[in-house]
Amino acid sequence: MHFTRKLLFFIALFSLNSMLFAQNKPDDIVGYYLNEDPFSGAISQIYIYNAGNGIYEGIVIWTKDEDRKQFEGLVFMKDLTFNAKENEWENATFIYPGKKGKFKAFMRIEKNGQLRVRGYWGISMLGKTLFWTREKESRNPKIKHP
Repeated sequence: MHFTRKLLFFIALFSLNSMLFAQNKPDDIVGYYLNEDPFSGAISQIYIYNAGNGIYEGIVIWTKDEDRKQFEGLVFMKDLTFNAKENEWENATFIYPGKKGKFKAFMRIEKNGQLRVRGYWGISMLGKTLFWTREKESRNPKIKHP
């Protein structure tokens, strides 16, 4: 009886651990996300898609601010790849309209379903963490994406 309780305890612990630290699949990141610009506070929706060969890209689908509508349709993120060992997406290159240079980023899906985005210039310690909220559908059907 004592052995049975221990076995059940370890099975339950393993099951809980598997639920809390589930391994993502590469395409789990594909979808629509609502985000807030870290520099201006502008609200926009982006779509992350599989561009082929294990590379993911991001395109601006919709912006709330009228003065940013020209960015709709802009592919602003490239080169994102999935690292199964770290259970995260990495090596993204961001361009930011109006800012010089390119930014790097890595991403992880949080337990609550939000996408944690760590953007940086140079080294990741000198960056900013954002949380993008997943959405079910496009806010702008005029923008076509892959």
